[in-house]
Amino acid sequence: MENREHFGTLTERMQSFRDDLLNTEASIDATRAVLATQAYREHADKPLLVKRALMLKNILENMPIFIEPQTLLAGNQAKKNRAAPIFPEYAMDWVLRELDDFAHRDGDVFQIDEETKRELKELAPYWYHNTTLDKGLAMIPPESKIFYELGIIKAEGNITSGDAHIAVDYGMIMRNGLKYYERRTLAEKQALDMTRPDSIAKYHFYEAILIVIAAVRSFAQRYAKLARSQAEVAKGERKQELTRMAHMLHKVPYEGASSFHEAIQSMWLIHLVLQIESNGHSLSYGRMDQYLYPYLQQDLDQHVLNEGQAVELLTNLWLKTYTINKVRSWSHTQFSAGSPLYQNVTVGGQREDGRDAVNPLSYLILKSVAQTRLPQPNLTVRYHRNISAAFMEEAIEVVKLGTGMPAFNSDEVIIPSFIEKGVKATDAYNYSAIGCVETAVPGKWGYRCTGMSFLNFPKTLLIAMNEGVDPASKKKLVNGLTHFCEMTSYEQLKEAWDITIREFTRHSVIIENCCDLVLEQDVPDILCSALTEDCIGRGKTIKEGGAVYDFISGLQVGIANLADSLAAVKKLVFEERTLTAKQLWDALQDDFSSSEHAAVQQLLLNAPKYGNDDDYVDQLIADAYEVYIDEVKKYPNTRYGRGPIGGTRYAGTSSISANVGQGKTTPATPDGRNAGTPLAEGCSPVHGMDKNGPTAVFKTVSKLPTHEITGGVLLNQKMTPQMLASEENKQKLIMMIRTFFNRLDGYHVQYNVVSRDTLIDAQKHPQKYRDLIVRVAGYSAFFHDLSRQTQDDIIERTEQTL
Repeated sequence: MENREHFGTLTERMQSFRDDLLNTEASIDATRAVLATQAYREHADKPLLVKRALMLKNILENMPIFIEPQTLLAGNQAKKNRAAPIFPEYAMDWVLRELDDFAHRDGDVFQIDEETKRELKELAPYWYHNTTLDKGLAMIPPESKIFYELGIIKAEGNITSGDAHIAVDYGMIMRNGLKYYERRTLAEKQALDMTRPDSIAKYHFYEAILIVIAAVRSFAQRYAKLARSQAEVAKGERKQELTRMAHMLHKVPYEGASSFHEAIQSMWLIHLVLQIESNGHSLSYGRMDQYLYPYLQQDLDQHVLNEGQAVELLTNLWLKTYTINKVRSWSHTQFSAGSPLYQNVTVGGQREDGRDAVNPLSYLILKSVAQTRLPQPNLTVRYHRNISAAFMEEAIEVVKLGTGMPAFNSDEVIIPSFIEKGVKATDAYNYSAIGCVETAVPGKWGYRCTGMSFLNFPKTLLIAMNEGVDPASKKKLVNGLTHFCEMTSYEQLKEAWDITIREFTRHSVIIENCCDLVLEQDVPDILCSALTEDCIGRGKTIKEGGAVYDFISGLQVGIANLADSLAAVKKLVFEERTLTAKQLWDALQDDFSSSEHAAVQQLLLNAPKYGNDDDYVDQLIADAYEVYIDEVKKYPNTRYGRGPIGGTRYAGTSSISANVGQGKTTPATPDGRNAGTPLAEGCSPVHGMDKNGPTAVFKTVSKLPTHEITGGVLLNQKMTPQMLASEENKQKLIMMIRTFFNRLDGYHVQYNVVSRDTLIDAQKHPQKYRDLIVRVAGYSAFFHDLSRQTQDDIIERTEQTL
């Protein structure tokens, strides 16, 4: 209770709103699918960009809207809160296949009524062989597609998602309104030389932007009209609130905002429409404490509002943020358990001159997130060596609440890494967290700074050991390799890894490029592009190269398993010769089931382990990872040479819950892991294998080539609430975090503060733990929403002591 008293509680109306949301079951909504299909049919002859704009216009003009009785902000994504729209242009086959399963899943359950099923079945024939999933899979060459089909390289989340993993420049929108973008677009359109062939596409892009801006303005007017009609029958204070809401929505987001309330309403409506336009996720708010603070300061100075009212508006925004939902196929859900939207808010960090950027709003954002206690938004603190002790202490108070937030990202490694890659210093200092732990510059960065595809490192090693043959399917994937049983030195295994990971990386690039090309050709997102510099100036969408910067990364899964596997093989087979290669290989094929092979498993489990500051194993994974990094840097993305700075790839470890999904299809591995069990998540150690405490984990992670893993180095740590109960331990944790970032070049760390006993009890009695939130990977989720296997994975994480 101490922490709740520290931050205060929600106002009565926001508590009522929160209760309503938590009592609302997630459901499936066909409205967007029906309206999108209607627009595609009606405007089939229109240029694609215009058709996409008219689709969004049709949705915004005809979707049901409502204003909750407790809210001070207007805007809904679907016909009900927590209802997930269907985006038929991206995928429909799995939707139809799983219609009767949504309500009976092991996790991420969605209710669906018969009328919704009927609507989806009726529109489905239009999309047969006509979705991005259909076209993307058809585009992938057979020799690469086999990696997708075998689950070695997974890219469903990319091929079925639109533009997100991005933050637009909300500060610019608040200051200037959409009319600024409208004026720019009109000027660029009028300046076109229509005799130039490339002007035709630009003309239609500009036409599409103008349609969308008008549609967003009309959308806001719909809410203004609704608020005004509700005000006519409301009484007292609510009548005044609805009248003010109507006035605001007549103004923003088309006009610039002039108050804190208007700024938040403007931001929320844009954020919402971006989610309606595209089946993306990880659409993030950026550095909210920086661009929103001038409005707060002005209103406080003029006594327009007080801090309590400001916090209430922020909590209202977080509650509205939680209303947004997304449904994924069951196969994809296993990579994103808990229905995450990864809507990240970044606070803290530095100004462009290097001074501490923390301001009073930074504290209020911490306070409001603490009061709301929801999995969304995802909260990140930008750490730097001169961040104040007071702000770090306040951030740790939020950590103690046990929601898995905030995560900490380090300016000390991220800013130099960006500058090395060609990002202007002023932009690098303005970076924000995007989605999980990945980072980008709001309003200037292209789509998918990470999450392009998932590459299974442990399975890659097994194939390298098996003469390039996938153990499960028996398909030959790599030529010219020696079987592990015939290897006589670790150097031969290392060479096999080198050849195999380079080949797999090449195929991951081919798959990613096919995904990007089909998304560029089929589902350009107009509003998101218009709000990203300098798409308007170049006359190009994000996918065509309109952004100032465009760096991307895939995600590498099972870092620690690979480390432990390499160490076990090197030590036991090639150095100590405790095991022969055949004994180890036979034990893997048997999944350690016989007594003889169980003894082999115990030897493997006792081998040196990643996470203990052991140079022996830590150097092996650094070397193995460097091979992937060296290879992936060779391949530009589809926007390279089309305008953006960069257009290249780098590494990333933010594997979300893919460690569970990919673990299911991965046989037993040389680290002693059994077949089908989860892989290690992020860059965290295998559960229970980090024996030397959190400092040793930090030292191990610091030996990774962090400056090259710009897509995010995700480190999860877990401790019990009792460990942070004392002021002494709180200060110890702050000192450890400072050491990790200041001296060890740490990129990121986040904490689950919950006991194993609590989690086990929550599995048995979920009704008692409705509010229990856990950190899954780079995001948090309600524990009861997770599948049993994901819950088990979190329970088994090492509990650290200070």
